[in-house]
Amino acid sequence: MKKIILFLFLAISSMAFSQNWESNFKSAKSKAVKENKNILLVFSGSDWCAPCIKLDKNVWQSKAFGKASKERWVTYKADFPKKKGNQLSEELTNENKALAEKYNKSGNFPLVVLLDKNGKVLGMESFKNIPAEEYLELIHSFEK
Repeated sequence: MKKIILFLFLAISSMAFSQNWESNFKSAKSKAVKENKNILLVFSGSDWCAPCIKLDKNVWQSKAFGKASKERWVTYKADFPKKKGNQLSEELTNENKALAEKYNKSGNFPLVVLLDKNGKVLGMESFKNIPAEEYLELIHSFEK
């Protein structure tokens, strides 16, 4: 019984922090055009990059980001996991590599790129050890 309660608690709490990341960039771009929103593109190494993991925990999982992303952006995470159990499909891996060739030629992780709905770069930011609200202000500054 305790295991069931623990499982339900974890499932509910993970939903509270889940953000609305698009599953592929093509759908993110279509949604951005349809909704007239910018695209927040995040290059991440989710299972090996310590700053990526910290950015995810401190910013992407925050309530402030959840609210801002829902109102202002279409979000897509171009992930580059290294562990065998976390590998993406070949199609998604190739899509992320193509995005990196276009928007992250230097191979920085994490790298946050704000694009307009047509794919034009509005601004870029790497990891900063600051509260979520301050990080979001940096991203908002690219829209001005």
